Amino acid sequence: MKRESLNGHLSIAAAYTIFGLNLVFCKDIANSETISPYVLFTLRAIGATILFWALSLFTPKEKVEGKDYLRIAAASLVGLFIPQMTFLMAITMTSAIDTAIIGTLGPIFTMFFAFLFLKEPITGKKAGGVALSFAGILLLIFNSVHEGGAAATSPWGIVLLLVNSLSFSLYLGLFRPLISKYSVVTFMKWSFLFSLLISLPISFKGLVGTDYASIPVGVRWEIGYLIFFATFVAYFLIPYGQKLIRPTLVSMYSYVQPIVAAIISIWAGVDTLTWQKVLASCLVVGGVILVSRSRAAVA
Repeated sequence: MKRESLNGHLSIAAAYTIFGLNLVFCKDIANSETISPYVLFTLRAIGATILFWALSLFTPKEKVEGKDYLRIAAASLVGLFIPQMTFLMAITMTSAIDTAIIGTLGPIFTMFFAFLFLKEPITGKKAGGVALSFAGILLLIFNSVHEGGAAATSPWGIVLLLVNSLSFSLYLGLFRPLISKYSVVTFMKWSFLFSLLISLPISFKGLVGTDYASIPVGVRWEIGYLIFFATFVAYFLIPYGQKLIRPTLVSMYSYVQPIVAAIISIWAGVDTLTWQKVLASCLVVGGVILVSRSRAAVA
């Protein structure tokens, strides 16, 4: 494996490991009912915008072509605003297990979008790898303890989760050439600025009206994790990895999230390690390896 490809794998794996812990924290924040999804997204956008623009002061200056500003704004809408907002809203309307199951569709959607927009072929190895990991993650989901989320799943919650998965898959499949054109810092500082501008009209009233003093200390730390690690760090790693490995392979690493959540549950004593979970994890890893060996799996 080329060094660039290895770096791509490591960066995406790290990002989705961060997202795995983020799943647990988002449920805690939603259950606390102290901050709305709109306000939470805007806080993430404010934090990431400040951090990326501050980081850009220490990196080489890069000029963005005028025609690309609108394209970056579209990428921000499809890859940041819609996926994050729909997920934060959906976890209050869906059970934990339904959230996990619908989330498994991402790599399948991404494989087809990459075929449509990037002409990335759907090879036998690629389809087989996605199917293998998909089977493994379903095995893990149905053999794990799930806490948090709504008592029952509403149809609107399912719609939001499907929009979440479709939107981010479209982002991975459609905007790779644009992401590859600019440095990670340049692309993300503009992306988060645009997502902040999109969200402010929707969340401004809640942003100034939220009783921040009533937010429990533990939830504040979780919000801090969302802003710094699950937004700034993870969204630095993802576009970096997108430059080095293909969209379907990037999306395959979303299957790391339920594995991380299961490990946390086992560590916390609310779940147990079983042979089914070990087998499921092996199937997921095997599927990723199979996709990575498919032609056109790397840049």
